[in-house]
Amino acid sequence: MPGRILVIDDEPQITRVLRASLAAQGYDVRTANDPEEGLRVYRDWPPDLVVTDLMMPGLSGVEVCRAIRAQGATPVLVLSVREHERSKVEALDAGADDYVTKPFSIQELLARVRAHLRRAPERTTAAIEAGDFVIDVNAHTITVRGKLIHLTPKEFELLLHLARNAGKVMTHRALLASVWGAQSVHQPEYLRVFVGQLRKKLEGDTGKQYIQTEPWVGYRFVPEGWSESGS
Repeated sequence: MPGRILVIDDEPQITRVLRASLAAQGYDVRTANDPEEGLRVYRDWPPDLVVTDLMMPGLSGVEVCRAIRAQGATPVLVLSVREHERSKVEALDAGADDYVTKPFSIQELLARVRAHLRRAPERTTAAIEAGDFVIDVNAHTITVRGKLIHLTPKEFELLLHLARNAGKVMTHRALLASVWGAQSVHQPEYLRVFVGQLRKKLEGDTGKQYIQTEPWVGYRFVPEGWSESGS
């Protein structure tokens, strides 16, 4: 379903092309050619998705991600000509949900936009209870040992997928395809960053290990007190 998209990029040609391409798909689009203006638009016109360049004068795209994360959980798609893994990880650590390297095809960008806007979890009448965890899909909330934990949309989606397959080994490829889409199965840095973020938020300094690493294969979610029988 079309939604509201904010595009932040210091190159006017990029914003013009993206505005035209996204609007042609039925999206309501606003653009900004500097990050400060982009954050003002974000506050005054809350979008459903933000597309931002990584390297801009003034505030960087990383700082834009941090500012958006401080205000809400809007999905953020980062664009950059930089291809090194370090820049990807830095953006993801700052709160970005996805990363596209310039030059990119408009069709690839549109596919990623559709994926982020349609990946709202389906409604269900029952919360998922697994050991220490209660995941309310309708309310998009999670509690661990009775404590409410705040997650970004992609963190929540990743944990939800793991929880629905509790006790099973989920391969890197399966997780990437399920959470970020088939175009991302060769971008394992997503999992390294997001699993690390989940571990910090869910485990902290408790000494618990809810998300176990299966070397060279993937991850297994084993919440304390969980068993396959549900006991």
